[in-house]
Amino acid sequence: MIFELSEDLVFPNPAYAEDDGLLALGGDLSVERLLLAYSNGIFPWFNDDTPILWYAPHQRFVLFPDEVKISKSMKQILKRQEFQISLNKAFADVITACATINRHEQDGTWITKDMQAAYINLHEKGYAHAIEVWKDDKLVGGLYGVFINGVFCGESMFAHVSNASKMALIWLCQNLELKLIDCQVHTSHLESMGAKMIDRESYLKILQS
Repeated sequence: MIFELSEDLVFPNPAYAEDDGLLALGGDLSVERLLLAYSNGIFPWFNDDTPILWYAPHQRFVLFPDEVKISKSMKQILKRQEFQISLNKAFADVITACATINRHEQDGTWITKDMQAAYINLHEKGYAHAIEVWKDDKLVGGLYGVFINGVFCGESMFAHVSNASKMALIWLCQNLELKLIDCQVHTSHLESMGAKMIDRESYLKILQS
């Protein structure tokens, strides 16, 4: 059953989500509603042709920071310090790059103008953060997400040069005190770096502890 949200700040129990994780539709992208959603393991995922859709997957694709896998080639890149890393220096630029980069087998983007505005607002309130990767003073990669209850809910990442997004993820694992990184959507790229599936109950126990 898919629930339709009202103006009230309330979400149905995530256990009621459909097999694909779809739980509810409607509502808005206010700071208060987004924080309530994330604190209950729910996130928005939609495009310009649909209403706001809220998901609470039964299986979560996550990365425990101390389990991140760093290849020999990446260790060499880290040693050579080929990239420079910053935190929250260019949040708007990172989210724009994530929205506009071409992705294999993906038509368009779910990072709509409304979503960009909502997460920039979250950033300005201190809840959304970006890791920026620079080379020769140019922004070449990065990621952004929402930090709540010790969990970093990753929203998207991009790379204009090889290994830039990997660099951002490794820096995130090694430099912020996190219990967990929620990767949301499975990719072979993240799986190769140590991400794995856990059930929703285990995820919520970590998130709400």
